[in-house]
Amino acid sequence: MSSIVKPSFYERNDVILIAKELLGKVLCTSFNGTMTSGIIVETEAYDGRMDKACHAHIHGKTERTKIMYGEAGHAYVYLCYGIHHLFNVVTNKKGLADAVLIRAIEPLDGIPTILERRNKTKLERSVGGGPGIASQALGITTNNYGHLLTKAPIWIEDRGVCYEEDQIIESPRVGVDYVGEDAKLPWRFRVKGNAYTSPAK
Repeated sequence: MSSIVKPSFYERNDVILIAKELLGKVLCTSFNGTMTSGIIVETEAYDGRMDKACHAHIHGKTERTKIMYGEAGHAYVYLCYGIHHLFNVVTNKKGLADAVLIRAIEPLDGIPTILERRNKTKLERSVGGGPGIASQALGITTNNYGHLLTKAPIWIEDRGVCYEEDQIIESPRVGVDYVGEDAKLPWRFRVKGNAYTSPAK
């Protein structure tokens, strides 16, 4: 039995807990009448106030980051290296600018479409593993910036999949070495043994 994750799930003040509890949730999209989805198997947490790796902490409130300061449960999608569309979920109360980056999905619904988007012929890590890859697999772009994640074209479902603490690997986040000590925070969460998560740092 599935249900759409409600805004109250994202409004809590513990971005680390939310990042862990998003593991097992299903990220769904519907574009041009085609639904695709994937089980979220890797996330990263970002704290808008004390985390130097968070865009809101680095740049403050800008045209790009303003959605992070809004209501929880909205999509923060930004372009990385001018190529990769990275999908984040805004969390916490309005004005606090926390977010969770979705780093990997295990394809679930609409697999033929997912494979076509990724120009692949079979399911493998390169179909859903990596934040830019996950967005491409599900058709998410910066055009979806600011979308409320309780309705089409992008929403997150709870289908009863959850992982215990001993099934989750905690490690430092990827690509944030430039922020010094905060780069060592173990705020990257992966489902142990899942074929779609990124290699260990």
